[in-house]
Amino acid sequence: MDKRIQIDVTEPISFNAMYAFGSIIMQSELSNTHKELINIRASQLNGCAFCLDMHTKDAMKNGETKERVFLLDAWKETTIFSEEEKIILQITEEITMIQDQGLSAKTYKKAIERFDEKYLALIIMAVVNINAWNRIAISTHKPIVD
Repeated sequence: MDKRIQIDVTEPISFNAMYAFGSIIMQSELSNTHKELINIRASQLNGCAFCLDMHTKDAMKNGETKERVFLLDAWKETTIFSEEEKIILQITEEITMIQDQGLSAKTYKKAIERFDEKYLALIIMAVVNINAWNRIAISTHKPIVD
């Protein structure tokens, strides 16, 4: 893979602003499970190896099971995710694949019935955050570090 610019070095002010945004999301009241499900699923959809590597490791360090991580790509066909998690995963997919329809009225209705407005806002912002990071990592061929 060709070496590309690294935004953190080339444009540190912009990078630090993105990092600050991500820190706000990571320190929010979103559960660690919800954050990592969002991060992993969006990264799967976007094909971001760097973010998948980081977030699957983080999820398992925080107690996520290998089974759930391995089956996340097929979450609709399993029973191991709660109804709440399924809504979050649907939101993640619809926002990540915004060119298809965006966040549908059906999914939004389910979400607003399950979560209060603040928690739903944080879910949406978490999806926006990881999608931005995916685009940065993919565009710059961010190397995976062991």
